[in-house]
Amino acid sequence: MNMTTHMRRELLEIPNTVARHLNETHSEITHIARLIRTQNPDLIITVARGSSDHAATFLKYICEIQLGIPVASVGPSIASVYNAQLHLKNAVCVSISQSGQSPDVVSMAASADKQGALSIAITNELDSPLAKAGKQTIPMMAGPERSVAATKTFIVSLVASLALVAHIKGDKDLIRAIEQLPEFLNDAVQFEWTNLSDAIIEKNRLYVLGRGISFAVANEAALKFKETCLMHATSYSSAEVLHGPVEIIGNDFPVLAMVARDATEMSIIDVCEKLSQLDANVFATSDKVKRTQQLDFVSTAHPMTDPIAVMTSFYAFVEKLAIARGFNPDKPSHLNKVTETI
Repeated sequence: MNMTTHMRRELLEIPNTVARHLNETHSEITHIARLIRTQNPDLIITVARGSSDHAATFLKYICEIQLGIPVASVGPSIASVYNAQLHLKNAVCVSISQSGQSPDVVSMAASADKQGALSIAITNELDSPLAKAGKQTIPMMAGPERSVAATKTFIVSLVASLALVAHIKGDKDLIRAIEQLPEFLNDAVQFEWTNLSDAIIEKNRLYVLGRGISFAVANEAALKFKETCLMHATSYSSAEVLHGPVEIIGNDFPVLAMVARDATEMSIIDVCEKLSQLDANVFATSDKVKRTQQLDFVSTAHPMTDPIAVMTSFYAFVEKLAIARGFNPDKPSHLNKVTETI
C-alpha cells in the first residue's frame, strides 16, 4: 500500500505545532500558573477519555513529582450519568479533550466549576462546549487534525500540561527544556524503528511497558497499535508485568518499553533484561540495555521532556507499520474522530 496519510502529514507537523503552541499560549499558561500558585490547592482532578486520559496520566505524575499535589482521575459519568456532586473546595479541575465535544467530559468540568474548583480546559477547539464550561482555557493551537488517530493534539496536551506545571513551580531548567523541544522533535519524528517493525509485522499481540512519566505514553502506544494496526497491545507498568502478565510471555513474544531517562529508567531496563532472558523479543528506548534490543531515541534537555520525544518517534513508526500490515490508519473500521459519550 503506497500512500501519504493524514496521520503522516500531521505527525510531521508536530515540531512546528509545539513551537506555535508554546509561542502563542505563553500568557495563558503563565496566568493560570499564577492562579494555581495563589490558590495553593489541596487536590487536582483530571477529566478526560481515550488519548486525552493518557495525557491526564502524564499530568498526574508530573504534578505529584514536581508540586507534591495529589492528582485523581475522575470518571466523567459521575456528573453526566449519576448526577452526583463532588466536594471540590480548594481543588483544581483539568479537563482535556481535542474536540471539547464529549458531553460527559463537559458535564464533569461544569460540575467541578459549580462545586468551587478552578476549572481549566485544555482543548483544540476554543468555541467548544468544554472551553465554555470552566473559568480558564489553554488552547492547543494544533490546527485541524483530520486523522482519526490523534497525534499532534496528544503531543501538545503533554506539552501544555508540562509547561503549566513548570510555570507553577517556577522551574527554570524545565521551562528552558520545554522551549527547546521543537528542535528535538524535529529529530525524533525521523526515526522509523525498522528493527521493531520487522520483528512484529506479522504478530497480533504485544506488551507495551512504561513506568512513572513514561507510563502515560505506554498507554497511548498500546491504544495506537489497536487503532491503526489491529494489534492487541496491552500496556503495563514495568513494576507489575512480572506478576500475572509474565505468564503468557513465551518464545519471541514482543515487548516494547517506552523509557525516559529519569529515576525509573534502570528499573524498567532490569525488567526488560529479565523478559529477554525468558526469550521474549524486547525493544527499549534506552542505550543502557544488554540483551534487550535498543531503539533509536532522542535525549532531550530534561528527563521530563523525554517521553514527548519518544512518543513522537513512536507515531512515525506505527503509521508505517500500519501501512506495511495492509491497513489505512486514517480509516479504522469502527471509529469516529469525536466520540460523544454520556
